[in-house]
Amino acid sequence: MAEALVGIVANPMSGRDVRRLVAQASVFPTAEKANMVQRLLGALAAVGVGRVLVSTDLGGISAGVLRAWRQRRPGRDAPWPEVEFLDGWVPAGSAADTVRAVEHMVRAGVRVVVCLGGDGTARVAAQAVGAVPLLPLSTGTNNVFPQLREATVAGLAAGLVATGAVAGGSVLRRASVLRVVAGSRREVALVDVAVSSALHVGSRALWDPSTLTELYCTFAEPDGIGLSSVAGLLRPSGRDEAEGVALRLGAGGRVVRAPIAPGLIRSVGVRECRVLGVGETVVVRTASGVIAVDGEREIEFGPGVVPSVRLCAEGPWCVDVRAVLRRAAEESLLVE
Repeated sequence: MAEALVGIVANPMSGRDVRRLVAQASVFPTAEKANMVQRLLGALAAVGVGRVLVSTDLGGISAGVLRAWRQRRPGRDAPWPEVEFLDGWVPAGSAADTVRAVEHMVRAGVRVVVCLGGDGTARVAAQAVGAVPLLPLSTGTNNVFPQLREATVAGLAAGLVATGAVAGGSVLRRASVLRVVAGSRREVALVDVAVSSALHVGSRALWDPSTLTELYCTFAEPDGIGLSSVAGLLRPSGRDEAEGVALRLGAGGRVVRAPIAPGLIRSVGVRECRVLGVGETVVVRTASGVIAVDGEREIEFGPGVVPSVRLCAEGPWCVDVRAVLRRAAEESLLVE
């Protein structure tokens, strides 16, 4: 078997939107993100991964990892795989950096991409990863899609899949996605699409539900955070289920007290809540406004544009960390 190659992408901007100011959202400092990458590297080496590609950034994560790599002492520190930092371009400090890094890693032949960020980071990584398994780790403000996992455990799972010690077919889950079309704009959401009657994008992060008119979710967990929790408290739908949830929001129906952001519980009026079927296309009823994907406002549309939302089952393949480690226990893969 060829050398196992893993990619690690860490977003230095995750967890820095307006929700940190209007709520009590967690903050992941740059130093902690760099430490998470280091813990990933140690775990990957422990299960036989020989080489890792690491994204570069202007926020200090890659610099922290490089500094730690240079200070390592043979015989004292646990081994790392060979680390290669992506270069050849100047990071722009935007989502394009994540896309470019993931595309480079896919071309290089990585077998797993580990992504550190929130829902927005996972969304752009998922669009570039293709058929390569994705393991998103939570370091953002709203973290519905990424897994809240210790990096050491996640690294073991990623390495066991990358080396082939655990067959990917039994521990990978294919996520559903929502595809949005609004005129010439095309966007994809991993968790939810929200329609607002507000006229401008403004601050991209969504934290005030008063202008929301429609909400579509790929899954809706009652113990989740973010807008999808509104649907989860009315009609729970697990992320392993094919169907999603569609809601019409506003006064005149039930009122849900939902945790729409960390530390921020708001009353949201729901006029209609129903199952959203796979392959179903819904035409947006709101005449003009803004569409948010995975909690970030992206698309402005006017009366001349009729947006649509479609639930599709062909999303990214994601590593199920618990399933990988359960298989490792069953087969004594980490027992000498």
